[in-house]
Amino acid sequence: MHTPDESAVRIGALAPLTRPGWVEAGQHLLAGFELAAREVNDGGGIGGRPLELVVRDTAADPKRAVAAVEELAGLGVAALAGEYHSVVARASATSADALGLPFLCTSSVLDALTEQPTEWVARLSPPQSRGWRTYADFLLGAGHSRIAVATQPSVYWATGTRILRDHLTARGGRVTELDMSALTPAAVCDALAETGATALLLLVGHPEPAVPLVKAVRRDQRLAEVLIGAPAGQPEFAEWATLLGGDGAGIPFLRYLPERLTPLGARVGTALRERLALAPSFVAFEGYDTIAVLAEVMRSHGTDRKRIAGAWPSVAVDGTRGRIEFSRTADISVWQWARPPIQVVDRDPARPDRFRVLHTGRDTPCPKS
Repeated sequence: MHTPDESAVRIGALAPLTRPGWVEAGQHLLAGFELAAREVNDGGGIGGRPLELVVRDTAADPKRAVAAVEELAGLGVAALAGEYHSVVARASATSADALGLPFLCTSSVLDALTEQPTEWVARLSPPQSRGWRTYADFLLGAGHSRIAVATQPSVYWATGTRILRDHLTARGGRVTELDMSALTPAAVCDALAETGATALLLLVGHPEPAVPLVKAVRRDQRLAEVLIGAPAGQPEFAEWATLLGGDGAGIPFLRYLPERLTPLGARVGTALRERLALAPSFVAFEGYDTIAVLAEVMRSHGTDRKRIAGAWPSVAVDGTRGRIEFSRTADISVWQWARPPIQVVDRDPARPDRFRVLHTGRDTPCPKS
C-alpha cells in the first residue's frame, strides 16, 4: 500500500484514463506528467521536498472531474494539472477558480475556459479560435471552400463549427452541418453527395462514430475526391491507425508541435518513446511542459496557492516546444501561453505510421486585450 510522503509537494493531475474518455490521450498526458515529475525529483525536488502527483481519472465526465477537483483541494494539493477533454477542463477550471486552486490547463482549447476572467487558471494549449482558424486557412489554401461538418451535440463541436463557419464564409466559403445524432454513416454519405462539398470534417467522437463514418466515406465511389478532415486530432493516436489502417491516412488534423523540438524536447521525446513504447503525441509533450512550468513556479515563488497563481504573468520557462510565457489575450478568460505552435498534419498514405506537415500556423501571439 502506498503511504503518502507528508513532506511532499502534491500536484493534482486530471486525465481521462477509462472509457468513455479518450484513454490513449490520457495515457500520453500521464506519461508526460510522470516523466517531468521524476526529473524534478531527480534534480532535488521543490526546495528539497519531493514532488508527488495525485492522479484522478475523469473518464471524460465533467461531474466526476468537479468531484475530483474538490477532493484534491481538500487533500491540500498546491496546484492542479490536466485535462484532455475541453468540456471536462472547463468544468474543472470553473471549480478550481471557485476554490482558489491554481490550475494549469494542459491540453484543452475552449476559448471560454471559465465564464468570467480568473487569475487562478493558465493554459498551455492554444485557444480553439486560433487553432481552428488555422485549420480553415489550410482548407482554403488547399482549394476547399465548400465544407460539410459531421457534428454531435457538444459545446466543443458547436464552437468549432461556429469558428469554421465565421472564418470560411467571410472568405467566400460555405459550411453545411450534418447532424450525426440523426444520421447514419450511409445517410451522411448521401447528404454529402448532394451538397457538393469537397471536404467533410469529423466533428464527432472517437472511435464512435468517427471510425465507421470514415469507412463509409472511403467506400462510397461518389465521394472518391472528398477530403476527410479531423481538426480535433482523432488521427494523432496509434489506435486510429490500428482501427482504420490505410483508410485513416490522408486525414488532416491539428497538433501542437513546432517544426523542431527544443533540445529539451528532443531529449524528452526519446524518454517518452521509451516510456510509452511508441512515438509520443503532442499531448505527452504538453503533459511534460505542464509539470515543468509548475515546478519552476514553485521553486521560484513557493507552494502557497495564491503565490503560484500570482506568478503566471512572470513565468518564463524553456519547454519542449518553445519558451513558455503567459499573457492576457482578447476574449480569453485565463492566462494564456501566447505562442503555442500549431500544425496541420496527416498520416502519410504511403507510410501511415509517418506524419506529414501540411500547414503551419503563423508564429504570431494571440492578440492582447
